[in-house]
Amino acid sequence: MAYLFVPLHSASYTTLNVPGFKGAYNSAWAGYVSAIMTTVMLSMYGFLLVNSGIKKDIDTEVGLIIACTPISDFSYLLSKMLSNLMVLLTIVCCTFVVSIIMFFMRGSGYAFVLANFVVPYLILAVPAMFLVASLAVLAEVFLGKKNVLQFLIYFMLFGITMAAINSRGANNLMTLIDPFGLKTITSSIAHEISSQFHTDIQNPSFGFIFSGQKPFKVFIYEGIHWQLPFLISRLLWVGVSILLVYFSSFFFHRFDFKQTAVSKKPVAEVRQTNGPNLAAAGINRSLMPPVVTDYSIFPFVKTELLLLIRKGNKWFWLVNIGLWLAMCFAPLAIAHAYLLPVLWFLQVTRWSDLATKEKTNRLHYFTFAAYRPLFRILPAQILSGVILAIAMALPLLLRYAIAADLYSIVNLINGAVLVIVLAVAIGIITGGKKLYEIIFFMLTYAVINKLSFADYLGSMVHGNRIGYIVILTGLNAAALLLSFMVRSYQSRHL
Repeated sequence: MAYLFVPLHSASYTTLNVPGFKGAYNSAWAGYVSAIMTTVMLSMYGFLLVNSGIKKDIDTEVGLIIACTPISDFSYLLSKMLSNLMVLLTIVCCTFVVSIIMFFMRGSGYAFVLANFVVPYLILAVPAMFLVASLAVLAEVFLGKKNVLQFLIYFMLFGITMAAINSRGANNLMTLIDPFGLKTITSSIAHEISSQFHTDIQNPSFGFIFSGQKPFKVFIYEGIHWQLPFLISRLLWVGVSILLVYFSSFFFHRFDFKQTAVSKKPVAEVRQTNGPNLAAAGINRSLMPPVVTDYSIFPFVKTELLLLIRKGNKWFWLVNIGLWLAMCFAPLAIAHAYLLPVLWFLQVTRWSDLATKEKTNRLHYFTFAAYRPLFRILPAQILSGVILAIAMALPLLLRYAIAADLYSIVNLINGAVLVIVLAVAIGIITGGKKLYEIIFFMLTYAVINKLSFADYLGSMVHGNRIGYIVILTGLNAAALLLSFMVRSYQSRHL
């Protein structure tokens, strides 16, 4: 993505929305734009990368060992926050290096100034990553294993923050409390354009915007003269991050879980007999039910579907049902473009481990040794996921069927297959679920923001309808083929 953060003037998209203007490709423009894009994008999806540090210690039972050590709760949570920070800063360093490489590759003719790359990354990206790393710890302490709820609350908080930053009424106070430094960059760019071309520019915005080639003027951007109050505010965000971890330490469970999940039903008393012990009568095979051999995949489909439905908090199904009913009555365009992508994304934790849960729970030794696992278990997992996805989209399918819109029906089915085979393929290849959760989130974000290249469910208008269907079908077939090939290799090299 770092390659795409600072596009050339000839590109069909931009990452800075200032109609009629583009910045000259000097070191200040390349450094500052790539830094703010890294800060905003990584703040958005970086949370998904690092919000399972404590959960991993619970699942592996390492936490029980940690609980017996003299380490304090704050020290443990601080170490988790710092490890999250190291992961995020590793990605920041990668984008930093790529931005410098791209500056030299594109040979803009301007002098290279290293400070124009180092300073914005240090001032903008590092404090923001501190905040994301601490929020990940805070979410795990208070919300436990409720990953979907963590995602929803974090992205709602992110959206509210971005809306407040980009509002026209944002004042100097908002500039200081902006955790990303976005308002400072946009104000600086607007002031630069206004001073060079004597025009009033209001609220430039960052993000991937595909608008095609339009006439534009080139302005020279020389960076920001950092003010002391803003620099202090960046240090304050680092302090706030550490304070959030300290606050969460007072509520940390320290892996001391009450056995609330144990059934409270009274245990049936075993009657004691005073007589002599009777010898075991043995097993009478004639009294046992006959063995029925069934090599079909339908029992597996039923089991996998039940596992998907029963996963997570049962009360969360009220949200799913609410969105499902909303798609029955909402305008068709809104239901297709917004409600369905959100509803599908809410199932991300159900689908992300569809093909990895056996390995996670160390049951793959049994499943890989079963009768024809490649043609029974894996297809059953895919079919169960597709059935659930289609059931989620059923209101739209019925409404399009009434309207005799076969094109939209095919697109919805193709999209349902894609989100499942993508989960299966990525899960089998990586052995985990994090990558799929991030990719699925980015796909959902792109679809809601009307980026046509990421339209996996046909919610936008495409000029070549047949070509669009062929591309989606080809992606599905390629993902299926790759999944079966990799799983075949894994089952033979257990």
